[in-house]
Formats: sequence, C-alpha cells, structure tokens
Amino acid sequence: MASNDVQDYVGFDTITQQMERKFLKRGFNFNVILVGESGMGKSTLVNSIFASHLIDTQGRRAAQEVIRKTTEIAPVTQTLEENGVRVKLTIVDTPGFGDQCNNEGCWVPVIKYIKDQHAAYLERELKPQRDRVIVDTRIHACLYFLNPGSRGLRPLDVEVLKRLTEVTNVIPVIAKSDSMTIEERTAFKRRIKEELAFHRIIVFPYACEDDSEEDRMLNASIRELIPFAVVGSEEVMELDGKLVRGRRHGWGVINIFDENHSDFVHLRNFMLRTHLSDLIEVTAQRHYEQFRTSQLRQIKELRAQQAAAAATGGPHAMPTQAPPQAPVAGVLQHQPMTQV
Repeated sequence: MASNDVQDYVGFDTITQQMERKFLKRGFNFNVILVGESGMGKSTLVNSIFASHLIDTQGRRAAQEVIRKTTEIAPVTQTLEENGVRVKLTIVDTPGFGDQCNNEGCWVPVIKYIKDQHAAYLERELKPQRDRVIVDTRIHACLYFLNPGSRGLRPLDVEVLKRLTEVTNVIPVIAKSDSMTIEERTAFKRRIKEELAFHRIIVFPYACEDDSEEDRMLNASIRELIPFAVVGSEEVMELDGKLVRGRRHGWGVINIFDENHSDFVHLRNFMLRTHLSDLIEVTAQRHYEQFRTSQLRQIKELRAQQAAAAATGGPHAMPTQAPPQAPVAGVLQHQPMTQV
C-alpha cells in the first residue's frame, strides 16, 4: 500500500479480544444444584462431569445411620482452571430429598434456596453503592435425577419438576442407567418424554425465536436425548489398552465415555461445551428477570399503599422519610438460609 493511501482500518473488531482478556482475568461463576434421592449417584456424576473430586457423597454409608428427616442444603465451592479460563464452581447437594415415606414439602428448601439467591442478587443490585462486580450465586442449572427403578414420572417428580422449571433451568437425567437393558432404557426414555409433554413440563433448552437454524437443529438433537441416561464413575481402569473411567460388572466394563453405553458424553458436552453460556444467560434474562419484576412490582404496590395511607392519615400511615432500603427489605421475603 502506498504511503499516501487512506488508512480505512478502524479497529473496533478487536473488541472480542479485549472482552476475552477481561473475561480471562475475571473468570466466571457457574452454579449447579443436584436434586434426587440418596443413592442415585449425584456426587459421582458431577465429579465425573468435571473430571475432579469436587464433593463427597452425602448419602448414608451404613444401615445404622439415621435417615434425614428433612431436605438439607449443602453447597460446596471450588475454583477450577482450564487453558487459562477460571471458573468458580458451586455444587449444591440436597441430601434427604425424597428419602421419606411421606415426601410432602420436601422440595420447599430447594425452591427457597434458589429464590434466596435471586433475592440476594437483587438486594446487591439495589444498593445505593453497588459493588463493581456483583458475585453471582444464582443457580444456573438443576440436574434432576430420575429413579431408574420407577415406571415413569412419580407424582413427586411431577410436582417438583413443575415447581423447579419455574425458577431454574432443569436438566432431567436417568440415574445409574446401567441398571437397565438397552431396550428398557429406550422404553423408559420414551415414557418420560411422553409424561413431560402430558404434564406440560418444559425443561432446558427452551425454544427461542432468535435462534439461528443451526441452534434450532442443535437444540432439537438435544431434546431427542432428554432425559439423559447416564452412568458416572471416578474409577480409572484399563480397557483395550486405554485408560478410561468406568464401572466394572460381572459381564464386563461400562466405559462412561462410550456413547453406546451411556449419554454421559452428550450431557457433559451439552452442559459445558455448547450451552454453558446459554445456561448462565437464560438464568439472568428469564428466571431472575421474572423474580426481579415480581419483587419490584411488590415494592411499587407497597409504596403506593404507604403513600395512600399517609395522605389519608390512616392507622397504617408510614413516615415520609423512611430509610431507602426499608421498603425493599420488607418485600424481599426470601431471607438467606443457613448453609449446611
């Protein structure tokens, strides 16, 4: 190019590189909650997905141990790094869920914990002097474990799934699918799909008008796999001269990475390689936004009632110079739970 030519290159295309540098420096949060009965392999599966021992099992190790009478909330946070990308990962286990003869209300602590995180984030957003970076503890994904020994969705599953899908991104999985034959697994998956459709339970990923044709095709292929029939294992063994993670049975070895044996690879790729950003984004734009809108509407209605009471001098009249945070705290009904 001659020295007197006009330089037309502006340089705003470097914005992606600038964003990448900031992102790598800051890292990101990813929060997953595990919901299912004890003995479903929840801890093993999540440890297998992230190829790290992140959490210990919360299940009973001996028959003499007392069965939990209520659902507990047990969050564990770890920081992982891969190729320069740092993630602050929080895994929330729910020991005691569905372990009683009468499981009525066992989902209440789970729903409350999820809403607590929305409330805490909103409270930090509404502070007069907000933090430069708001710590995100909102639940981005819920792995819901279906019992392979059931004939389909139980009444408890239907009730809990309906409530969970209102507040978070639910990914149903069939736990310990190696306990079924291939024919049984196929029939079970088909039955679960039919019952989810019958009860109008919409799980992640959701259809979106803004999706490209490529995204639609990808999401359609994932919906065909849902619920994911998975097998998890932290045990490394040799199979055909290669080291694999698997489970050893009397009739052979199950390789969790073999797509003919398990949907584990599809689930891991779905959660981490293709839809990780979507899980975080949908949580903010859909579930949190619905919660935020509802709370701010309550704040507006409360302030209108206070103004009307003050104007009429009624018994519920409030001081005109109330502290800025008082109305908010009164409306945010989901007080943070004590973490176990």
